[in-house]
Amino acid sequence: MFEAPASPYLVPLNGEFKWTDAPTRPPENEPGKKEMKRQLSKLVSRIDELQRIFYAHDRHSLLLVFQGMDAAGKDGTIRAILNGVNPAGCQVFSFKQPTPEELDHDFLWRTSRRLPERGRIGIFNRSYYEEVLVVRVHPHYLSSQKLPADVDLETVWQDRYASIREHEQHLARNGTVVLKFWLNVSREEQQQRFLARLEDKDKNWKFSISDIRERAFWDEYMAAFEAALAETSRPWAPWYAIPADNKSYMRLCVADILVSTLESLDLSYPVVDAKKLAEFEDIRQRLLAE
Repeated sequence: MFEAPASPYLVPLNGEFKWTDAPTRPPENEPGKKEMKRQLSKLVSRIDELQRIFYAHDRHSLLLVFQGMDAAGKDGTIRAILNGVNPAGCQVFSFKQPTPEELDHDFLWRTSRRLPERGRIGIFNRSYYEEVLVVRVHPHYLSSQKLPADVDLETVWQDRYASIREHEQHLARNGTVVLKFWLNVSREEQQQRFLARLEDKDKNWKFSISDIRERAFWDEYMAAFEAALAETSRPWAPWYAIPADNKSYMRLCVADILVSTLESLDLSYPVVDAKKLAEFEDIRQRLLAE
């Protein structure tokens, strides 16, 4: 089975995780912004190369899950690391407020419909984890989910963690590699990014009043992230708590983990057998003779 790439930001796989131990800033010896961009460019080229082999190999799918507070940089990171990747081999889905149809199903249904097929990279910008993050911070949302009367509201979160672990392990057994990234932005940095959105007219569209409302629940969200990551970072579906205050460093870390993962899969282009090669040679000769 897939083995989680080593990283200083790998969330422990044994259930021991404290959000207060997770840095939001890169280490002091980080390279400069120009050097990080150069390194990222090399990694993005390598991702492009590996993705083409991954697509042809057609034995695995890859699911990348991105979670984080508002303005953590999910959109920009996805765009940066997949810049240049063939769109035919990549799918991005963003999950917002559930629709009435989605609320008529279990909480994993809407994301299960969007899982990547073999040979493709699937990206979830937010995911089923919203059900143990936003919904845990605002438990009144459960009332709209039409849960059975015998659901125990005291144990519903532990039940959902168990469902997520089992879901991800099932995916892993069947060839889906699952990588999950918590883009860990500080409250202070989020404040600056919100101000930038308000002060720059070209960024006004990114701002939502609801973002400010959710900011008031910062401590509750951190507790929810801590519980979710501790309960669901496992060898078959690891979490990485990536420092997100420096966007260049954050993107470099995510790209490096992605490259390490793809390189570990022993990918190769399919080998054409001797009979097919003989047919190809015959066709080549006929084309040359035209």
